[in-house]
Amino acid sequence: MMQDRIRIDSFVPPPPPHVREEEGEMSKMVISVADLRKVLKASQIEAARAKLRGIPSSYVGYSEFAEICREAAVGSDECAREIAAALDHSGAVIVLADVVFLRPEQLARAIESVITPQPIPLRTNELKEMEVEKAAIDRKAEAQVRRELWAGLGLLLIQTAGFMRLTFWELSWDVMEPICFFTTSLYFMLGYAFFLRTAKEPSFEGFFSSRFAAKQKRLMKSHGFNLSKFNALRSVDSQICNASSSHL
Repeated sequence: MMQDRIRIDSFVPPPPPHVREEEGEMSKMVISVADLRKVLKASQIEAARAKLRGIPSSYVGYSEFAEICREAAVGSDECAREIAAALDHSGAVIVLADVVFLRPEQLARAIESVITPQPIPLRTNELKEMEVEKAAIDRKAEAQVRRELWAGLGLLLIQTAGFMRLTFWELSWDVMEPICFFTTSLYFMLGYAFFLRTAKEPSFEGFFSSRFAAKQKRLMKSHGFNLSKFNALRSVDSQICNASSSHL
């Protein structure tokens, strides 16, 4: 009798296919704790980035930057350090010593404008102007050294004339001989001291080059001539000339 009865619940239709698929997808969407932490950290980083964008200045101190990261991390120092490191590594900010630059693109443009080489015509014109200025300084230094050499020649003539008078008219050779000897020894010691000081041969040419270098340095300093810049421009110009000749 019971076997002949029909159960009504057996006639309940099964759920539609799309309902079964949605239930399967919901069962698969299980968010782990690590994923939640990742989402939370991303939201904290974005909050810190938004607050940094609202600062009108292009840079802040690292203490202020750390405080903003700490506020975004809700007071957690460890999370604040992670947020600061993430912002630095992502390029959202640039941390240099105790300064944090909030506009990295502005800093990059400023550095690029400094290190970008000038156009060749500008360098060439500047080099020509400096060459003209250096030539004028060299001529002036050479003229001053030549005046010193002429003055030295005059002193030697006066000394020779004085020794001749003392030898033949005022005194005798017996008296003047040791005087001439010690005078010659004095000149030798002066030449030796010149060699020790300048590491150049104690000759007229060595004296001229030494005095010329000293006069040239003094004149360049008084005229504000930048010798290192001049040498750098000449080096760049020579490299450009060598490169162009090699291409030819």
